[in-house]
Formats: sequence, structure tokens, C-alpha cells
Amino acid sequence: MAEKKLLTAEGLRKLEEELQDLKVVQRKEIAQKIKEAREQGDLSENAEYDAAKEEQRHIEARIEELEAIIKNAETVAEEELDTKKINLGSKVVLRDKDTNEDTEYLIVGSTEANALKGKISNESPIGAAIMGHKKNDVVKVTTPAGLITYKVMKVERV
Repeated sequence: MAEKKLLTAEGLRKLEEELQDLKVVQRKEIAQKIKEAREQGDLSENAEYDAAKEEQRHIEARIEELEAIIKNAETVAEEELDTKKINLGSKVVLRDKDTNEDTEYLIVGSTEANALKGKISNESPIGAAIMGHKKNDVVKVTTPAGLITYKVMKVERV
């Protein structure tokens, strides 16, 4: 049995939109490209045909991946969450106790994580360590860079 993937409602909605686009729009576009490439004759020396078939394989693989994620998705019921505690869907500001620098994160499921956009997974070292904590809590996090102590400055729902 596949592992359940925690997602925010927004994250699930985006995955469903991407899946719909792949199935409805991109599948038709690639089918048209393949048809046009076939009409050019000899497929053994047809680079456009090969490229279109490769693109089709990528689209089908992504559809399969999204269907598996969505099938095993578990969304967090917003109304059941304690809004004062850090949980999936929380926007938090953490202050590094050593450098006194603040960093803002949005806590998301692992499939939505994107560190460059400030979205960290609830399964990441920082995400896992701060889950369930409240404003003003001090949390020690073991990261690949070593032990970091954070103070939770802000917790809000998005």
C-alpha cells in the first residue's frame, strides 16, 4: 500500500489542476504533434517524431505520478487545527538565536515543498522539529549544518 501524502487543500487543488491540464490540453497537443510528424513520412529518420514521442512519455509519466499522489493524498482539515500551533498550512517566522535573523516559512506536505519559495515540508528537519510548537517556544533543530536553536516569533494560518 502506498504511503499517505499530507497536502494542504491549496496544494491538492494545484495538483488536480495540473493533472487536468495534462490530460485534457497537453495530451491533445502531443497527439497532434505525433500525427503531423507521422505525415512527414519515414519515421526512422524523423527527429520531430522522436521528440514528440519522448514528450508524450514525459507527459504520461507525470500523469501517472500525479494520479498516485492524489489517490494517496490526505488533506489537513483546517477547522480541526489549533491555529496557535504550528501545523501543515502554517506560516511561521523563526528567529535564529545565534544570528538573530528571522526566516519565514510556509509548512507544507513533502510533495509541495520548495525551499526556494520558503515552503518547507513537515518532514524536513526544521519542519518536523517545529510541528506543534507555539509562538515564543524555543526549538532546537538538528540540521545537516549542525544544531540550530530557533525562537518561534509568529504563527499564522494562510
